Amino acid sequence: MRTSQIVPLVVATALFMENTDSTVIATALPAIAKSLGEDPIALKLALTAYLVSLAIFIPISGWVADRLGARTVFRAALAVFMAGSLACAASDSLAGFVAARFFQGIGGAMMVPVGRLVILRSVPKSELVSALAYLTIPALVGPILGPPIGGFITTYFDWRWIFFINIPIGIAGIVLATFYFENIREAERPPLDVVGFLLSGLGLATVMLGLASIGRHLLPASLSWGCLVGGIVLLVLYRRHSRGIAHPVIRLDLLRYPTFRAAVTGGSLFRIGTGAIPFLLPLMLQIGFGLDPLRSGLITFAAAAGALLIKLIGPRILRTYGFRRVMVLNALVASGFLAVNGLFTAETPHAVIICVLLIGGCVRSLQFTCVNAIAYADLETPDMSAATSLASVAQQLSLSLGVSLGAMALEATAAYHGRTDIVAGDFGPAFFAVALISALSFFSFRRLRPDAGAEVSGHRIVAAEPRNAMP
Repeated sequence: MRTSQIVPLVVATALFMENTDSTVIATALPAIAKSLGEDPIALKLALTAYLVSLAIFIPISGWVADRLGARTVFRAALAVFMAGSLACAASDSLAGFVAARFFQGIGGAMMVPVGRLVILRSVPKSELVSALAYLTIPALVGPILGPPIGGFITTYFDWRWIFFINIPIGIAGIVLATFYFENIREAERPPLDVVGFLLSGLGLATVMLGLASIGRHLLPASLSWGCLVGGIVLLVLYRRHSRGIAHPVIRLDLLRYPTFRAAVTGGSLFRIGTGAIPFLLPLMLQIGFGLDPLRSGLITFAAAAGALLIKLIGPRILRTYGFRRVMVLNALVASGFLAVNGLFTAETPHAVIICVLLIGGCVRSLQFTCVNAIAYADLETPDMSAATSLASVAQQLSLSLGVSLGAMALEATAAYHGRTDIVAGDFGPAFFAVALISALSFFSFRRLRPDAGAEVSGHRIVAAEPRNAMP
């Protein structure tokens, strides 16, 4: 096998483990909440705690990999992720579970961005789309298997056992990385921007903590809003700080590249809707429609199956139509399928729900293939590390926003009707809200040039022949 095939498959073990973990947790969310004596909506803190950890540590993942070597960091990150999984299984309170998820996020912050960095530095640009497809196909198997396995374990055993799924996968990843990864590092390593790391890390963390805690759970409203405002102030200070040093921890100047800027801004808007799905959909099926975790998991896996199917033809679609045309149209189509989730009722045939989720998974996956590939189309190799960190931070922030905004919409709808409990009718407005935000990505992708990313996709724009041209 070529490098463009072997390296992505090794990195895929980390993505497989991370995606399986997130989907089994989403399926088991109501059962975990019941076991810990908490409202299911409060478990949004456990989902966002992981993303908060990612936001803090992803910006230094490239620097750490350049200093210690990508193989060393990748293997250590897998070990930390497994240790965090064991801590989640041992948790007996919401605070303990949130802390364990935060620790688990430290490993996640290093393993996936560093693995992606290995791919970007090992694979020629002409093979990048195919390499990313090799990366995501095995990784998408995790979300397909995760909901049914998580539902089965939660229904017939105990939710704590779902976290032991990560252990054999992580061990396999460490062994494979040992044999197939080079310990890639940059010859010149700039000093770590400690002040920037503190400003950006604390800023992102407090913003997401504020958003996640707004509502009736855990923190007083004044403290939640204080975190949100304080985090924004810290991020503004970071922006001023980054302009005055040579090597900021997050290089915002990379947004000057049109393709990278579109991938970050448009991709973030689009991911907000996607980030809400793992939180809203299992809750709707289990709390709203009364399904058990197993039946819920046997329905929600359809979205991941659709995502896997489109990976087989995604590169061909891009070569035929180009990035801009696909991304502009698909942003609206995918957002439409997201909104349709809000029309489901307890009487909707499960076959119809599965079909909608399957097609929706296809179109969302195609959009992510486009966003992930075009982001690096115009970048030079020395910028790849910084670009990977910035793109990953934006991705995790948008996913966290999806969970937080979805939960806020649920609570707002219930409060509007004078209730504190969540019922099936509350999910429609929540899905419509996040779908609208995702649809706004259309405007970012529309600003791309018609031939944007042609070097990566292989698509070429053929100029039309003038009408008065001689034969």
